Amino acid sequence: MQQLIPEELRTILAATKELQSAYLVGGCVRDWLLGRPINDFDIEVFGISYGQLVTALSRWGRVDLVGRSFGILKLSTESGRTFDFNLPRRESKVGMGHTGFEVDLDPHITIKEAAARRDFTINALSFDPHRAQLLDFFGGEADLRNRILRHTSEAFAEDPLRVLRGMQFTARFCLRPAPETLELCRRIAPTYAELAMERVWAEWLKWATISIVPSRGLNFLADAGWMEHFPEISALRGTPQDPEWHPEGDVFIHTCHCLDALTQLPEWQAADTHTRAVLSFAILAHDFAKPHTTQVVIRDDRSRIVSPGHEEAGGPLASTFLTRLGAPKAIEARVVPLVMHHLAHLQTLTPRGVRRLAKRLEPATIQELISVITADAFGRPPQPKEPPKTLALLQSLAAELQVESGAPRPILMGRHLLERGWAPGKRLGVILAAAYEAQLEGAFSDLPQALAWLSKHYTAVREAND
Repeated sequence: MQQLIPEELRTILAATKELQSAYLVGGCVRDWLLGRPINDFDIEVFGISYGQLVTALSRWGRVDLVGRSFGILKLSTESGRTFDFNLPRRESKVGMGHTGFEVDLDPHITIKEAAARRDFTINALSFDPHRAQLLDFFGGEADLRNRILRHTSEAFAEDPLRVLRGMQFTARFCLRPAPETLELCRRIAPTYAELAMERVWAEWLKWATISIVPSRGLNFLADAGWMEHFPEISALRGTPQDPEWHPEGDVFIHTCHCLDALTQLPEWQAADTHTRAVLSFAILAHDFAKPHTTQVVIRDDRSRIVSPGHEEAGGPLASTFLTRLGAPKAIEARVVPLVMHHLAHLQTLTPRGVRRLAKRLEPATIQELISVITADAFGRPPQPKEPPKTLALLQSLAAELQVESGAPRPILMGRHLLERGWAPGKRLGVILAAAYEAQLEGAFSDLPQALAWLSKHYTAVREAND
């Protein structure tokens, strides 16, 4: 690992006598053992005070005291790199929530004692950069090799957020939770109410944007007894589906397959963080209304399981779920229309219909909807992973109409009316709204045609205006 430490950090550690008892800890050590790129470095420093650490690091750049009470600071060097340093600490739970801890900085506790406060064994690993030695007091290396998620100590129970961290870790690193860890999670399930909304959202966002196998996270919640805190997801379990169309099983199983398929799509992998979150939550929520709409009917003398209207009814449920998680409104605004229109490809596709679909999806897009529809289709094993036949037509029509990335922009604008003698006022808005409706209907597709449309309706509109 020595060669993987940035040269700049290696120099700082070697040339600063106050850092002779400094160790790389946590995620950077874990990611190195996994062969993953290391973007963030956390260094824990023993044997000196907070003030001594600040003075020592100030020689190398700007020091920001981001968490003085927790012994945390950030070093920003002239090269633009940042490194996080902290002092070891003891934590005692004295109240509810993440603020209910009494923290004592103690530079003289042992490395093992400091590691014991970390949540999982795979995060309790340390590395001595001066001796090139891995320090593993709790079997984290073996757990990482065997893909096991195991809590480090009973102190895990003091912060219920660690269960949600377990959710996203199992999904990010394809881990299996240890039975004793699941049992501990079940025991502390009632403490979920202590968690601040912003902390809950932070863990769900990681699950939605950097998971490899997101279904592992959902199954972790179920096995840990925490699914009750997310009733929209919990209700999916055991909701039946017609085996002809969904041989994979119930709605929860289908949703898990869809999520895993989504993260394999090139479009998801290439997307920015915001879009990844939108697509992941749209897939998670796309069948939220099936538990409320599923029924058994007789069709063609056969008993069939159907869920009429579940796509439209799912929109409000997705909104409620995301609001409770603390999701930004910008994400919710894109997720909800994707949920409500995830079966749009089953309708007769016409230029008019595709234009109106692009408008109904705002601020989401048809390109995002295509990713959702594809993942939905791929989540039905053992059926082959093939997109619906109508999807190609939707994609080609959207490209032809130039609405893949958004609704059509209005062609006829207020300035065009003003240039033709219309006085400012409410009537302009009425005319422009009528013009945009006509544009969506296909009455015109460029400005000359729009002006011709305006001239055709000029007399009637002018009379109404008078």
